[in-house]
Amino acid sequence: MSSIKNLSLSRRTLLMGAAATGFSAALHPYSVLAKEGTAHIRLMETTDLHVHVFPYDYYSDRPIDTAGLARTATLIRQIRDEATNSVLVDNGDFLQGNPMGDFVAYERGMREGDMHPVIKGMNVLDFDAAALGNHEFNYGLDFMMKVLNGANFPVVCANLVKGTTLASNARGDDLFLKPYVIVEKEVTDGAGQSHPIKIGFIGFVPPQIMNWDRRHLEGNANARDIVDAAKAFVPEMREQGCDLVIALSHSGIDATDYSEGMENASLHLAAVDGIDAVFTGHHHRVFPGPDYEGLPGVDFEKGTLFGKPAAMGGFWGSHLGVIDLMVERDGNGWRIANFMTEARPIYEKEGRKVTPLVESQQDVLDAVKEDHEATLAYVRRPVGKTSAPLHSYFALVADDPSVQIVSQAQTWYIDQMMKGTEWEGLPILSAAAPFKAGGRGGPDYYTDVPVGDVAIKNVADLYLYPNTVRAVAIKGSTVKEWLERSAGIFQQVEEGGKDQPLINPEFPSYNFDVIDGITYEIDLTQPSKYDPNGELINPDANRIVKIEFNGEPLNMDDTFVVATNNYRAGGGGNFPGINDDVVVFVGPDTNRDVLVRFIVEQGTINPSADANWSFKPVPETTVLFETGPGGTEHAGSVEGVSIEPAGDGTDGFAQYRIKL
Repeated sequence: MSSIKNLSLSRRTLLMGAAATGFSAALHPYSVLAKEGTAHIRLMETTDLHVHVFPYDYYSDRPIDTAGLARTATLIRQIRDEATNSVLVDNGDFLQGNPMGDFVAYERGMREGDMHPVIKGMNVLDFDAAALGNHEFNYGLDFMMKVLNGANFPVVCANLVKGTTLASNARGDDLFLKPYVIVEKEVTDGAGQSHPIKIGFIGFVPPQIMNWDRRHLEGNANARDIVDAAKAFVPEMREQGCDLVIALSHSGIDATDYSEGMENASLHLAAVDGIDAVFTGHHHRVFPGPDYEGLPGVDFEKGTLFGKPAAMGGFWGSHLGVIDLMVERDGNGWRIANFMTEARPIYEKEGRKVTPLVESQQDVLDAVKEDHEATLAYVRRPVGKTSAPLHSYFALVADDPSVQIVSQAQTWYIDQMMKGTEWEGLPILSAAAPFKAGGRGGPDYYTDVPVGDVAIKNVADLYLYPNTVRAVAIKGSTVKEWLERSAGIFQQVEEGGKDQPLINPEFPSYNFDVIDGITYEIDLTQPSKYDPNGELINPDANRIVKIEFNGEPLNMDDTFVVATNNYRAGGGGNFPGINDDVVVFVGPDTNRDVLVRFIVEQGTINPSADANWSFKPVPETTVLFETGPGGTEHAGSVEGVSIEPAGDGTDGFAQYRIKL
C-alpha cells in the first residue's frame, strides 16, 4: 500500500530547481527533477461538463468564454506537453445540463449505434476513464446505457446496484457497471527508462439519485453508501496489483461528521485506507481554493483531504483539475513521494470583465459541429406553447404571468421530489421573483413572449440565473415574514394622497418574492417591517394582511414546504428565518432546466396570473410607477389592480397610475 510523504518542497522551490538544471521552463518541475526510479505523472480531471462542448450559451444564443470542453481541451494538451506521463479522467455529470442534452434526449433520441455529442467530444481527447454523475440518470437508464456504449473509455461506478436489494457486502452487489478499472500504463522515469504501472480508478455517485430520479430508478436500481462501497472494493483493487488507486467521486466536500448515505462524502472517502488521491465534483466549485477554507480535514491551499491530494475542476469545463504525482519505485511497485494539486482555469474574471486564457481546439469543435448546429435550430424553434402572454412589465404591482409560470414549474418539480420523503403530504408553496423588472436594465429590459410558440431560448428570458432548485420547510409564521420582507419594495403611502411614488428604487426586483399557493393583500399604509437590506426596522409593522391558505386564515403553526432557489434558501437577500437550517431538499437541477422540462411535458402552458396577491384597497388614493413602454399592450389585462397610463416617465420609461 502506498504512503504519502509530506515533503516541504514548494512549487516555487521546485520551479527554481528546474530552472537551475537548464531544462525547458515548459516542463513541470517534477518532470525535470525526476531521476532513475522516480517518475512524474499528471492526473487530469474534467467534471460537471453538463454537455458543454462548445463555448456557447444556448439559452441566450451567444458564444461565451467561460465554458466548453473545446476550451478545456487546450489545457489538457498543454498539460500533457508539460509532463512525460499523463492520465485523463472525467468525474461525471456530462450527459445533461444544457439544451444540447435535451435536444438529443427529447428530440432526436438515441438509437443503437448512435453517438452522443458529448461522447464525440470526449473521444477526441483520449480519456482513460470516467465516472457517473447524478445527472446521467435524468433521461432514464436505457438512454444512459446507449450513450455509454459510444465511449472509447471505460465508465465505472461502484455503488449503483441493479434491482432494489443491496447485498450484505458491496462485493456481492449486482452492479450496472464495473466498480473500477485498472489501467496499465508505461511510465518513463527521470533516466528515460520505461516501467509498467497499474492505476486503478473507482467511481461513485451520490445515493440521492434514488430521490432525484425516482421515476426512472425506483424498482430498477438502488444506490449504496459511497464510503461503504469504497471500503469493500479498494482492498480488492490492491489485491489485483494496483500501484495507485484514484477515486472518481462525483460528490462534494462536506466536513460534517460522516453519516451513511451522505451526498457530499469526498472528504470521508479520502480517509478510506488504500485510496491515494481523490477527484471530486458535484459541488460546481474549485478545489484547491478558498470555497473550502476553514473546514477540518481540508487544506484548501495545498489541495488535500485528510492529507491526500484532491482536486475539483469547477463546472462546464471552466477548469481542469490537476494532481501532479512524483512516484518512486517501491520494490516491484510504486509509491507517492510528493504531490501538487491545482485547478487550472480557462478564463480569468475581474469584476464583470471576462478574459479568455485559451482558445478552442478545432478537432473537438469539428466532432460536435453538426450537433451544435442542430441544437441551435432546436433552441430557436418552439418546444411548447403559451396560452397567455409572458411578460414582466407589471410584475412589481400585480400577480404576473412570468413569475406565475416559474412558480408552477417549481411546484410541479418539488411535488415529485417530496414523494417518498418525510415531507411528502405537506402543502407545497412556491416562491419566485421577477428578474427582468424594476428598470435597472433600462426601459427594454423586460420579459415579453407573446401568445403562441415558446422556444428554449425564451426560458432564459424568464429565468436569468443558473440557480438550482431548493425547498425549505417552514412554519406559517415564517411564510408571513418572508412576504413582509418582500413587501419592503414598496414605499409607504398616505390614505387620500394622490400620485405618490410606489417603488423603492433601492430595492432590487430579484428580492421581491411572490409566494404562490396562498392568497394575501399588502397594506401600503403600513411602514415596511424591513429595510432594503433585510434589516428589521419596524417590528410592529404588519403589511401582509388577509393571508389565507385554501380559503382559510393561514395557520401560523402549520408547516409548509416552499420551493425556491439556492440563492434564497442559502440566505441570499437576508430573508428572516430562511437559511440552510430549514432546507429540506437540495436539487441537482437548475430552475431553468426545470422550467424547460415543465414546458416540454405540458405542451401548452397556461401562465395566466391568478391574482393570488393584491394591494389592500385604500380609498381616494393613487400611486405612480414606471415600467417599459412595451407594457402598453398588456396594461388592460392585468388582474387584481386598476392601472391607467400617466404619461411619459424618465429616460424612456412609461409612467402608470394605480388607483388603490
